[in-house]
Amino acid sequence: MSARVRDSLGGRAAIVGIGATEFSKDSGRSELRLAVEAVRAALDDAGLAPADVDGLVTFTMDTSPEITVAQACGMGELSFFSRVHYGGGAACATVQQAALAVAAGVAEVVVCYRAFNERSGRRFGAGVRHREPSAEGVALGWALPFGLLTPASWVAMAAQCYLHAHGLTPEAFGHVAVVDRKYAATNPAAWFHGRPITLADHAASRWIAEPLRLLDCCQETDGGQALVVTSLERSRQLRRPPAVIAAAAQGSGRAQEQMTSFYRDDLTGLPEMGVVARQLWRTSGCGPADIDVGILYDHFTPFVLMQLEEFGFCGRGEAPDFVAAERLPLNTHGGQLGEAYLHGMNGVAEAVRQVRGTSVNQVPGASRVLVTAGTGVPTSGLVLAPDG
Repeated sequence: MSARVRDSLGGRAAIVGIGATEFSKDSGRSELRLAVEAVRAALDDAGLAPADVDGLVTFTMDTSPEITVAQACGMGELSFFSRVHYGGGAACATVQQAALAVAAGVAEVVVCYRAFNERSGRRFGAGVRHREPSAEGVALGWALPFGLLTPASWVAMAAQCYLHAHGLTPEAFGHVAVVDRKYAATNPAAWFHGRPITLADHAASRWIAEPLRLLDCCQETDGGQALVVTSLERSRQLRRPPAVIAAAAQGSGRAQEQMTSFYRDDLTGLPEMGVVARQLWRTSGCGPADIDVGILYDHFTPFVLMQLEEFGFCGRGEAPDFVAAERLPLNTHGGQLGEAYLHGMNGVAEAVRQVRGTSVNQVPGASRVLVTAGTGVPTSGLVLAPDG
C-alpha cells in the first residue's frame, strides 16, 4: 500500500461520544446488557440517537453480536459491521475500522464497543484451561508443556530478558505502577480511587510470575465501554468537541505469536508496536516531542517501558528513569492497573477527555494524545487531536 493511501485517513473522522458502565468486580448483569448500557451512554454523550447509527465495530472476543446490540439499542439498518482479532491489540483498531468506514462513505455513524464480565465470569488471568485445536493452539503448544500457562507467565519471560539486558532490577517496573495508581487515586471512576501506592508497596506485593509482582499486573474487571465515530464535518454539529483521529495504525512484527514470541532474536522490545509507531509518526506528522499525553496499554508494567522505547521517547533501557521523572503524563485515568481493565477501550475514552479538556487529571493544553492497544500480540494505535 502506498504512503499516499495510508495518509488519506488522518483528519477525516473524529470520536464524538464516549460512554461506559461502572467498573466493578461483579456487575450482576449480562455482557449484552453492559454493552447496551455503554453504547446508549456514548450516543447520549454525542447527542445522537440509536437510529443515527449505521455501523458497529467490536472485538472478535466480544460475546455480544453486532445485530443483537443493534436490536437491543433500537438501531435500524446497518451498512457496516466489523470485528478485530487479538484481544487487547484490537482496541485502537476498532476506531481505525470505524474511521475507515466513515472516510470511505460506507457508514456515517459507527459505534465501537467492548463489554465483558472478566472478573465475575471468564477470568483471562486464570490462563489456558481448555482449547480447541487451532493454529494459535499449536503455537502455544511450544510453551504450555513447560508451565507457561498464563499471560503473566508469558510476559515474565520477556520481562526477565529486559532486566538482564539493561542491568535492572524489578523495581524498574514499579515506577509504572506507582504513576498509574497516582492518577487512579484522584479518578472517581477508578476501582483504586483513593488508593495510591509507593515503590515499597510494589516491592512488597507477592510474586505472580517472577519478575512480575501482583502490582505489575492489570486488574480483572466487569464493565463496558463504547465510542462513537463520525465524519469531522458532522462532528462539528454535535454536542461535544470532536477528538479528531489524526492517525491510526495496526501492526504485527516478524515471528509474531500470541504473547509468546520467544523465538525472536531479541525479547527486550515490542516489534509489533514499532510497526505502529512508524506509521503513526509518518501519517500524523508528529514525533515524540509533540505528544502531550501518553495512554499506553498497561496489562503488564514491563510492556509500558518497552512501548516508550519503541516510540522513541527514550533510548533502550532508559524508560524506567523516564517514567520515574514523569517526563510524559502517562495513563491519566489510572490505566488498566488503576482504573479498569476494559481491553484498552477505557484508555481511548481517556484520550478523548484529554482532548476535550474534561479529564479529572487534565493536562493543561493537551493537543496531541497517543493511545496504544495491547502488546505481545498484533496491535494498534491512535493519535488524537482537537479540531483545528
